[in-house]
Formats: sequence, structure tokens, C-alpha cells
Amino acid sequence: MLALFLVAGGLSLARAESPTAGAAFTAGLYSLLAVVLFRFTAGNVWRYAVEYRDAGGAWSDLPFLAPFVVAAAVGAAVLLPGGSLGSAAWAAFWGFVVAAGLASAAVWLAVGYRESGRSDPLG
Repeated sequence: MLALFLVAGGLSLARAESPTAGAAFTAGLYSLLAVVLFRFTAGNVWRYAVEYRDAGGAWSDLPFLAPFVVAAAVGAAVLLPGGSLGSAAWAAFWGFVVAAGLASAAVWLAVGYRESGRSDPLG
């Protein structure tokens, strides 16, 4: 986290026209925002992985890996034609969120139908 804070602050100061107190304050805010966004993103991805594993899945399952593949593809599709790294990261994040939601719904429906086929409704 410290490295991310320092890199984000350094990049912000490098873009400043002159090293003023306002530029230092802005760099500090930019650094804090970068750390918060990183913690939010890394934390959500880690929670997704742990919850999937706790539910009995393996990290090599296709429903688990599909959102990562979609996120990489969406990020590359935005970055390669000349988009910015920030837009690519933003698009990849939302690609991951949408793909994870769709994969979760599909798995939930598949498991529900499979479980309903095993039970005897008459007891």
C-alpha cells in the first residue's frame, strides 16, 4: 500500500506545473484515492474467490474463471485501440462485475434445477 501511495503521489506531482503546497495536497488526495480504489478492487476480487471456494467450488472451475477472462478481454478491447489505461481498468472492473453476476445467476439456476430433480416431492 505504501508503494502504491508513493507512486500515485509521485505521478501526481510529476504532472504538476510547479511544486506548490496545492500540488502536494492534490497529490496526497490522489494517493489516498488510489489506495482506496485498490483496496476496494482487490478486496472484492479476494472476497469473490473466497466465497466461491467456501461454497465448494475450485478456483480452476470455468464459472469462477469466466469473469476474469471477460474482464481481461474487455480491458484489452478498450486499451488496444488507443484508450487510456484508466478507461481500460474501469471497463475491465465493470466487465468483471457483470460477468460475475451472470455466472452466479447461471450457477444458482443450474444447481437449483439439479437439486430439484433429486428430491421426491411426495416425501
